[in-house]
Amino acid sequence: MTTRRSAPAHREDSTPVTDQRVLNGRYELGELLGRGGMADVHRGTDTLLGRTVAVKLLRADLARDPQFQARFKREAHAVASLNHPSIVAIYDTGEYTVDGGHGETVRVPYIVMEYVSGRTLRELIRGKELDIEQAVELCLGVLSALEYSHKAGIVHRDIKPGNVMVGEDNTVKVMDFGIARAIADSAATMTQTQAVVGTAQYLSPEQARGETVDARSDLYSAACLLFEMLTSRPPFTGDSPVSLAYQHVRETPAAPSTFNPEVSEALDSVLAKGLQKERADRFQDAAAFRRALRAARNGIAVPAIAAYEAGPDDVGQEPAEDAAPETLVGFTGIGFLDGQPPAGGRGEEPLPANYTEDADDEAMPLGFPRERERTRRQKSRRRAWTAVVILFTVLVLAGVGLGLYYFMNQRPEEPVKIPIPSVANMSEAAATRVLYDAKLVPDAPVRVKDDKVPQGTAIGTDPSVGTLVVPGSHVTLKVSDGPSAVTVPKDLAGQTEAAARDMLRNVGLVGGNKNTIANSPTVPAGSVIGTNPAPGAVVAPGSTVELVISSGKVKMPQLIKLPKSEAEKALADLGLTMRIVEQENSVLQPGIVTAQSIPEGALAEQGSAITVTITKAPAPKPTPSETPTPKPSASGGRKG
Repeated sequence: MTTRRSAPAHREDSTPVTDQRVLNGRYELGELLGRGGMADVHRGTDTLLGRTVAVKLLRADLARDPQFQARFKREAHAVASLNHPSIVAIYDTGEYTVDGGHGETVRVPYIVMEYVSGRTLRELIRGKELDIEQAVELCLGVLSALEYSHKAGIVHRDIKPGNVMVGEDNTVKVMDFGIARAIADSAATMTQTQAVVGTAQYLSPEQARGETVDARSDLYSAACLLFEMLTSRPPFTGDSPVSLAYQHVRETPAAPSTFNPEVSEALDSVLAKGLQKERADRFQDAAAFRRALRAARNGIAVPAIAAYEAGPDDVGQEPAEDAAPETLVGFTGIGFLDGQPPAGGRGEEPLPANYTEDADDEAMPLGFPRERERTRRQKSRRRAWTAVVILFTVLVLAGVGLGLYYFMNQRPEEPVKIPIPSVANMSEAAATRVLYDAKLVPDAPVRVKDDKVPQGTAIGTDPSVGTLVVPGSHVTLKVSDGPSAVTVPKDLAGQTEAAARDMLRNVGLVGGNKNTIANSPTVPAGSVIGTNPAPGAVVAPGSTVELVISSGKVKMPQLIKLPKSEAEKALADLGLTMRIVEQENSVLQPGIVTAQSIPEGALAEQGSAITVTITKAPAPKPTPSETPTPKPSASGGRKG
């Protein structure tokens, strides 16, 4: 299934096709996927691109009707302008011709759409396969599609489980924009035959009354959809589309938790607001509906008067001229246009266009039988009630007059205001809850760079804390998006590699994948010598910092020909010790290095002892001893 889209290209074949299994020489029709009152949908193959598609064909018997032709083509034009992952894509449109008999041909339009492998929400609901979390998640997907289409100026007008596909990966696809209208043209809620469009179980009150529809009408239908996903039943049930439409206009649905105890009070409050009869009391756009649903998942209720707490006479009351049942005339099919016979009174199937509750009274409005002849007792009772009503009306008017007199002579009271609470240093969820509890409406958070407040933590509000506002005012929550700049920690030197990486991560930086190995006389092997950028440098959040790690060794300097004192200092500077071996040398003066145990440039372990050979003066040669000369005797003469 591809997500690429192209604008519909309309094609008209000039001659009747002989093989309607291949449309326009390109789209090969396969099995029938579904059949509605207006069109059939086949699995198809785009032989040019080799991809699977869905081909929607207008029924040949309806192709002569200009209204059905216009509705069918309007669907293609509406969706072709939308490019959203939760809306079924339109790839192509065209027409083929069929033999209409008596030598005439009929042009039948078709739409080539994205093929979605999955099931409709109707199948999942009937199979009771949805839990609370799944229902909320799928509704968020539908609202995402509606938010996009409403911004594009398109009102769907027929949101229901059968028009929402759920893919195998739980992705949502909204389809069937057959009765969609541009918002600028959304006043056309009724056809030329005065048939209300929409599906009975999901019909907004304004659609049932034949009034102008807008984006909020889709949101009412989405609330009905969520109600059914949570409870496995629509908010209203009845024996006919007329009774269902009447309930949407006049009656208040029971809370979803009545049918499913697992539904939370927060979700009850969301649906209470979503199913309000007056559009001004509902969510004003799909984004607000989505925010309320996400808050309800965290247990945060919508701060509004629950429709379930109001009596049936307090909620959704309309002026008599707006609520007149005559606006319910002429429901005619699925979406009240498909022209199919009724099945089981579920409201999703059609009724004849001239259907009335009383077959003998064609002049009466739909669903309101002819008034029967009253007896004398009934007439007397009616006159008594009329007198009571008149008397009550007089008393009420008198009370209103006194109230107005009192009001005109009183100074107008200032509306009660409340201070905006402090939410600084709270989590985003906690700050949102505090604002709701204070009877305020938090708007979408604004992300602000802050060097001191951790990311995801509330900074404050707009208006600021302490400002006095009326309950229900909108407040913008300011949430930290983290610092705009980060300083590389200065105390990384001497830390182990693991500890240094943790310190970088804590300030929003990332340790490099490859370390630089360097020699150091003092930093132990495996510990950090320095960084690149250097410690104390200011960098952007998320920057990579390369670590310089000690090898635990030092590079041996050249000691030969140095005096003993200089050689000893050079080794000490590197943390090495010197082991001296003296050797007599008659050529060099004493105290000169003539050899070293580790050659210049080689690596030596930190703190190791280096054997150094140093010259010393040769020992002096011994002086030869003198032999004494014999002395003559004292007599000096010879005997004899």
